[in-house]
Amino acid sequence: MARTDQTTESEVLAGSSRVLRFAYCVLAISAGARALFQVATKFNQAPLAYGLTTIAALIYGIAFLGFGRRTPQAWRVTMAVCAIEFLGVITVGILTLIERDWFPKDTVWSDFGIGYGFTPLLLPIAGLWLLLRQETREAYGVANKS
Repeated sequence: MARTDQTTESEVLAGSSRVLRFAYCVLAISAGARALFQVATKFNQAPLAYGLTTIAALIYGIAFLGFGRRTPQAWRVTMAVCAIEFLGVITVGILTLIERDWFPKDTVWSDFGIGYGFTPLLLPIAGLWLLLRQETREAYGVANKS
């Protein structure tokens, strides 16, 4: 029996979704554990930074769930959290460069996520790209019917 090496679009979508889910799961756990420790032990040292890390962990958890469900509502929520995450990373990244005093301790998004290998900057871009693809929109049930 001959084996074909063609990868179907749905296999690409499934693989991309798995990679994003894994990355968001890792970030949700790592940022969540970091936030829990920081808020529980030293919140008064940097409440803004530790609060933002907590928000980032929640966003990562929601994105993890959203990439695992294929419903129109999951698509909308996941689009929103990826967009919010991207805006957050850009905003906090810029602010940590120009207003260092506001952030006496790093957040997940400080310096555009340098402490996490810039994953917080790249992940929402990859997520938005995947979510906006026609095949992905069809899988979530939000494609335009032409």
